[in-house]
Amino acid sequence: YTRREFREALEEGKFRTAIIPTGSIEQHLEHLPMEHDIASSTWVAREVALRLYPQVIVAVPMAVGISEHHMVHKGSLTAKPGSWLALLFDVVESFVRHGIHNILVLNGHGGNVQPVNAIMGQWQLYFEKTAPETNLHFHPYWNLIPKALIDELMTTKIAPGHAQEFETSLAMFMFPEN
Repeated sequence: YTRREFREALEEGKFRTAIIPTGSIEQHLEHLPMEHDIASSTWVAREVALRLYPQVIVAVPMAVGISEHHMVHKGSLTAKPGSWLALLFDVVESFVRHGIHNILVLNGHGGNVQPVNAIMGQWQLYFEKTAPETNLHFHPYWNLIPKALIDELMTTKIAPGHAQEFETSLAMFMFPEN
């Protein structure tokens, strides 16, 4: 969007919710591309936004995640937890300052979960004081899939399972060109 398009959309009552895709650039064994985590969360976010347009907008994805545990594999990228969390908070706060108060951080990388869960309560308290109408949530996309569906469709019954049945199956569906 241009500045005008975004401003006018807000004035028209659009973009009441923002989805911020997070993920990583890291190894996924020998068969999946290193972009798998961020590509997956972004794909899910865009599909949701398409179904809920014009109420939902998707932010530019935060592609690099907290992946120190994958750095032994060449090509993986990582951020330090403090700097990554600071950037994520700044993105969330930017949306809030523009009047978008429903925010979902939609995650695609296991290494981001513990750091965000550890600080999410503090962020919610901050917004409770500064912008009480803010509704901020963090979820890995795989947690939004009913367990019964995973049990019904998957042999391993494990989600996400790093580069295993779940991620490989999703990749084959979402990114057949890879």
